Amino acid sequence: MDLYLLSPEISLLALALVVILLDLFIGRKWILGWVSIIGLIVPVIFTLSLWGRNETSFGGALAVDHFSLFFHLFFLGVAALVLLSSTEFARKFAAFRAEYYALILLAATGMMLLASTRELISIFVALELTGISLYVLTGFLKDPKSSEAGLKYLLLGAVASAVFLYGMALVFGLTGTTYLEGIAAAISAEGLLGSPALLMGIVLLVAGFGFKIAAVPFQMWVPDVYEGAPTPITAYLSVASKAAGFAVILRVFYEALGPASLDWGMIFAVLAAITMTVGNIVAIAQKNIKRMLGYSSIAMAGYLMIGLAAVTTEASSALIFFLACYALTNLGAFIAIIAISNKINSDEISDYSGMVRRAPLYALALALCLISLTGIPPTAGFMAKIYIFSAGVNAELLWLVIIAVINSVISAYYYLRVVRVMFLGEPLSKEGVHASSGLRVALSISCLGVLLLGIYPWMLLKFAETAASIFLP
Repeated sequence: MDLYLLSPEISLLALALVVILLDLFIGRKWILGWVSIIGLIVPVIFTLSLWGRNETSFGGALAVDHFSLFFHLFFLGVAALVLLSSTEFARKFAAFRAEYYALILLAATGMMLLASTRELISIFVALELTGISLYVLTGFLKDPKSSEAGLKYLLLGAVASAVFLYGMALVFGLTGTTYLEGIAAAISAEGLLGSPALLMGIVLLVAGFGFKIAAVPFQMWVPDVYEGAPTPITAYLSVASKAAGFAVILRVFYEALGPASLDWGMIFAVLAAITMTVGNIVAIAQKNIKRMLGYSSIAMAGYLMIGLAAVTTEASSALIFFLACYALTNLGAFIAIIAISNKINSDEISDYSGMVRRAPLYALALALCLISLTGIPPTAGFMAKIYIFSAGVNAELLWLVIIAVINSVISAYYYLRVVRVMFLGEPLSKEGVHASSGLRVALSISCLGVLLLGIYPWMLLKFAETAASIFLP
């Protein structure tokens, strides 16, 4: 057992504890946010020191490989941007800043474990660590909407956990092991392909994970939770939680259930078509920008599931690349919304009217991110869709790609509607919009990433291919 392989997670957990203990001894609470942000350098250093290693520990339950280390850096980067964007927002709950920052770090710890674990019970523990942290963060504002969102998320999350456990029990009962490698060997050796019990186990696992990634019909929590949660936490949910879900799905279904890919590949293909269509059509009717981006997040899960349905290494690398592009784009959109909504005290799209005259930089940043979500060049979103659609075509899923392209056209309506309101509408006030330095830095990083990956995606794509290479047959 090599504890050094767990050093990124241990250091991040230690950072969360340091933040809570510091709260007892310092009077200037704003320092806690910067301690959390700067402290992330330590787990980043540990992660980089492990790069290139391909080892397992804890009896094979923990894997340190390119895939897990890529997602370590992904979750640490997302946590840093969310913390930066929270430095001003956290004043709304000044007495609980330490707990707020610590819960963000604990959720990131759980997500990092999800990308690394190769054993079902460990995966469940990591899911609960992530989920419980996010349940509390969702209800952190303690107003009626936030409390309702936290309660809905908790109750539906508990149901999803129960469904996942039942699926896990079926798979364990059939194969006699909870280790992913052992499950794959048992399915191949014992002729379990086509078994109704195995198919039921797969369906229940898909349902449990479907809640995590907000796939239809497990998406019912998304609009209310996204609207009621603190906006930085909404951004965190839409990006990091979804990425963690896809990371663990790739690990479980490619490593453990690969021999049954003909069954689950078609399940994901059908879910992808339904999810992107429902998400985009319902988003059209939304008047609240957070609810609109909630349904947009559902649609994005549909596009991402093309990478699961294709069941190829090319598709998995395209999915990982899409996740990184989507993270920068969606974080940029939500960070701009934080800056604007904090000033106007509203998330209604109509209240963004003429925003380009009041806050030109924030309006331009939000417009850029919405254009990227649409998939218009030269943005990261365009390159992400090109790669994942190409992987779908190469895997003979042309029908699914055609549905995805049609849905991309539909999405342009509600994304560009917001741009039209901001640029062509009359401003409701002449008062400008100002934000904290941390928020401006986070927004600049996100927008720069959206443009760079739209123009020069090759370096990140190479990292994504390296991460996905562990799934080579």
